[in-house]
Amino acid sequence: MPKYLISPAELAAKPREQLLIIDCRFSLADVQAGRRSYQQSHISGAHYLHLDEDLSGPKGRHGGRHPLPDSGRLQQRLQALGMTNKTLVVAYDDQRMAFAARLWWLLRYLGHEQVKVLDGGFKAWQGQGLPCDAAIPSSIAGDFIAAPRPELLVNREAVIQRGANCALIDSREAPRYRGEEEPIDPIAGHIEGAVNYPWQSVTGEQGQLLTEQQQPRWQELLNQDELMVYCGSGVTACVNLLSLAEAGREDAKLYAGSWSDWCSYL
Repeated sequence: MPKYLISPAELAAKPREQLLIIDCRFSLADVQAGRRSYQQSHISGAHYLHLDEDLSGPKGRHGGRHPLPDSGRLQQRLQALGMTNKTLVVAYDDQRMAFAARLWWLLRYLGHEQVKVLDGGFKAWQGQGLPCDAAIPSSIAGDFIAAPRPELLVNREAVIQRGANCALIDSREAPRYRGEEEPIDPIAGHIEGAVNYPWQSVTGEQGQLLTEQQQPRWQELLNQDELMVYCGSGVTACVNLLSLAEAGREDAKLYAGSWSDWCSYL
């Protein structure tokens, strides 16, 4: 059974005490689309966190398009939602885990292992006729204290200095990896030596984890001493990190700035 996934039926059966559901829906093409969707309908009792406003920090010349948020600021935001160090957090989106996995990774980075991603996302929940509404839930402030784990994170210098027995994984679509197209960043291509494992292949078309395929998917890399993962801006790489965790490599590291940071130096 997946360690970090939860089915709609399993979530529906969970007592709401010590449970925090977070809607992470977002669109790069329309950065307020996720919030509007949340305001129209969401899983009953769910709160909303915005990729740019809550799950990322301020942009600079370097650091990429979605720098990591300040740990103290995110801690306060989670406390305001009622989170404690014992809370089970369940994240969901409607983009094949692209944004829910970002929250999953951030919480693990902050030292919180009680976090899962809703398998199939909001569509799977709706498809089973489970409760949705447009109400904004109230909450009593929690006392969550973050304990960041820097060993889960690498920067550009660490990527440059990586050892021979380290696999560098590019999570973007194959045409972007090959440099045939680049719709977002100013330079096309990939970091020299990186191998391509597109994040979309972690799930099926309905956004559900292809459970039996996670171990075989990574078979050639599981014996590497170190695994570093990147994408365009450090968001969808987290889907691959979730996949690797399910395959037994919970020590894989995120290059948070990813290609958008790397190419800012070129």
